[in-house]
Amino acid sequence: MTIDAYTITVPVFVRSLGALSAVLGKAEAWSEARRVGPAVLPGCRLIADMYPLARQVQIACDFAKNATARAAGVEAPAFADDEATLADLRARIERTLAVLGGIDPALVAAAPGRTIEFPMGPTKRGRMEATAYLLHYALPNFHFHLATAYGILRANGVEIGKPDFLGAVPGLEFV
Repeated sequence: MTIDAYTITVPVFVRSLGALSAVLGKAEAWSEARRVGPAVLPGCRLIADMYPLARQVQIACDFAKNATARAAGVEAPAFADDEATLADLRARIERTLAVLGGIDPALVAAAPGRTIEFPMGPTKRGRMEATAYLLHYALPNFHFHLATAYGILRANGVEIGKPDFLGAVPGLEFV
C-alpha cells in the first residue's frame, strides 16, 4: 500500500463516518423503542459546557469535508447547521460522504509541502504545512468529535460498544 496524504485521511474519514452513521441508526432504534422524541438525543451533552450531540456530528463532518478540500486545494461546500433529529444527522453524514467522493484523490495526495490556512474559531486563523495539518490537527479534531458523539449516546443509555465506534477495520483478521 502506498502511503500518501489521501490514503492517511479520506479512507479514515469515510470508514469512521460510516460507523458514526450506523451508531446513529442504533440510536434511532433505541429512541423509537423507548418512545424518546426524535430531537431529544441530538440535544444531549456530556456536560453543560460542551456542545450537544448534533453539533459534535456537524463538526466531525465539517472536519472531514473541509480538511479534505483544503488538502486538495478546492473549496468545500458549506452546510447549514440545522439538523434537529438523528435522521437529519445521518443525512448530513451522507452529504459529507458525497463531497469526499467527489474530490480527486490525486489532488489530496499532492498536498504535502503545501501551506494550508484555516479558521480556528470565530476570530483566529491557523497556518500549517498540509501533512502536519492533516495528521496533527484535522484527524485528531475529527476523532475528538466522533468520540464525544459516541460518549453522549453511551452516557444516555444507547446500547453501543467499541466495535460500533470502530466500524469495519480494513485488513483486520482475527487469529
